[in-house]
Amino acid sequence: MTNRLADASSAYLRQHAENPVDWWPWGHEALDMARRLDRPIFLSVGYAACHWCHVMAHESFEDSEVARLLNDSFVAIKVDREERPDVDALYMAATQLVAGHGGWPMSVFLTPDGSPFMAGTYYPPVDRQGQVGFRRLLGAMRDVWSNRRDDVVAQAAQLHEALGREVAFIDHLSPSVQTLDLAVSRRLLRDDLAGRVDGDGGFGDAPKFPRPSYVDALIHFDDPGSRAAVTRTLDAMSRRGLYDHLRGGFARYSVDGSWHVPHFEKMLCDQALLARAYLRAARALPGHDDWRAVALDTMRFVLADLSVDDGFASSLDADAGGIEGSHVTWTPGEVGAALASAGRKDDLGAALARWRIETPGQFEGRSIPRLAEGQPFVTPPQLERALQAMRSARAKRVQPGRDEKVVLEWNAMFASALTLSGDVDLVDRGLELLDSLARTHFDGSVWWRTERRQAHATAGDVAWLLDASLDAFETTGEEVWTGRALALARFLVTHYWDGDVPTADTPNAGRGIFAQSDLVTDLAMRPKEIFDGATPSSHAVACRALARLALCTGDPGPAVVARRLVELARPLLIQHPGAVPDLLEAAGFALEGVEVVVPGPANQLSDHVRSTAMRRSVLVTGSGDSILLAHREIGLAYVCRAGVCRLPVGDVAGLERELREVES
Repeated sequence: MTNRLADASSAYLRQHAENPVDWWPWGHEALDMARRLDRPIFLSVGYAACHWCHVMAHESFEDSEVARLLNDSFVAIKVDREERPDVDALYMAATQLVAGHGGWPMSVFLTPDGSPFMAGTYYPPVDRQGQVGFRRLLGAMRDVWSNRRDDVVAQAAQLHEALGREVAFIDHLSPSVQTLDLAVSRRLLRDDLAGRVDGDGGFGDAPKFPRPSYVDALIHFDDPGSRAAVTRTLDAMSRRGLYDHLRGGFARYSVDGSWHVPHFEKMLCDQALLARAYLRAARALPGHDDWRAVALDTMRFVLADLSVDDGFASSLDADAGGIEGSHVTWTPGEVGAALASAGRKDDLGAALARWRIETPGQFEGRSIPRLAEGQPFVTPPQLERALQAMRSARAKRVQPGRDEKVVLEWNAMFASALTLSGDVDLVDRGLELLDSLARTHFDGSVWWRTERRQAHATAGDVAWLLDASLDAFETTGEEVWTGRALALARFLVTHYWDGDVPTADTPNAGRGIFAQSDLVTDLAMRPKEIFDGATPSSHAVACRALARLALCTGDPGPAVVARRLVELARPLLIQHPGAVPDLLEAAGFALEGVEVVVPGPANQLSDHVRSTAMRRSVLVTGSGDSILLAHREIGLAYVCRAGVCRLPVGDVAGLERELREVES
């Protein structure tokens, strides 16, 4: 069998590629083969750090009988959802319509033209606990394709119609005559979140996922309920088992409602978004120095454990040596052995107490390190050598697999976090990363999602890189970054915009942003992302980035496009802001954006702006040719909104007063 996936950019596609299934990558070649052979397609979608993807691979795809069924009667296609999120989004919508739920591995049966007719997630190899076995399912799908083709075609047509509405939900929103009042929508979101937060922090039942966007939505409210929700959530996530207290970084989610037992995989996108959230919260709510320490520790984990030649790897697996979490958990005896080998036996009691290593532990009899009540986040100096001894012992264990593909979107998120840190070394790393991405993911005319240039960049990739470039501009004042941002904006609008591009004369033109480029031709539909989830939607990030670009440059063109994105989602912003929290933030930049202009090199005024959690504001500094800097006096700060500037101020107290007035 030819191993078509051996040279794939994705570790997920290469994993288990030696198994007897004749896998194809997604693309025209596989679809054409299905048409020539007149076979249905079996599509498996997953990702490298997915535990149940590995389980299904071992149980089913490595089984000779399953492989025979797939190879003889189907065209089997394997897709990494992180490399082709557009394929994942389209068929995840189909899976949710058919099965009522989604998840990975995703298992979808398609006609040769790519239309789904049956879908589910994980299937055991044989019937188990009321769930149909994969072998039996394959037999049934083969039989229905051979003997009841008309039923398959009818089911596919019906699902295709429903899917068209689902993946372009924004196109089917009922117009609203209500006026959008962002302050009202923000309060509605605040009240919703305050009602959902529980005693352990977080905004939902188990499994409990971090939602940085929800924290961001609350940090600027001064009421006790919002402050309590933010504090409870950020403290719980960083002090309990969700955080890796020996190595750094956040796990994907908590399987319980108390943040004690994580699903151990670590994703670059989570590290980036959570680091940003902790940095912003630390600025907005003084007195929480631990939150900044969490952000810095998270970024240093990424620098140490996810660094690859062209940027940063996508993820670390939940499993190590086939055992979930084996690289993370401890017994008191293992801690004692680690400390004894380093000559730190006297630290045993303090170490066990700080990290709550107990017998029995809370995960299969073993302990997941978490901080005891009253312990600071930063390891006390007297336990630093104990920490190093435990790290050294852990490094000798079998380590989790690493997916080394460099995803443009997630690396841009991380570059944003680095530049927002205010730490000189980390800022430099962020700027270096943005330079690297421009070399490795751009071929002079086209942006690519990964460094191997096997999948076109998504709208999220381009929008996040645009947004991160503006973070670099606000940090440095160097116009090279706005130049790059303008080029990215042109690429985004040229290749992802649906319809005519809005202008000042035609502000209601166009129907928004497709998630995938018009250069991609192997999908039957082009999905649009509107709902914000674990990561912000491309609609929201594009809106925020374009609005910020207009504010940073004084160019009104991107602002018109950003306002159109707000208008398209107006019914959701008014009635269901909890579904679009990142878009609500972006709308603030688009409709109420503020420019803080501080001409010249860094000074006390610009440093103060960078140290605060500004709302809906951008910082313009430097000595370039920007029209925003023209005729402005060095040593003064100008606070402007909607083209109207307040009186310039020359001291921090005056600047704070002006910002309070304009952002109220």
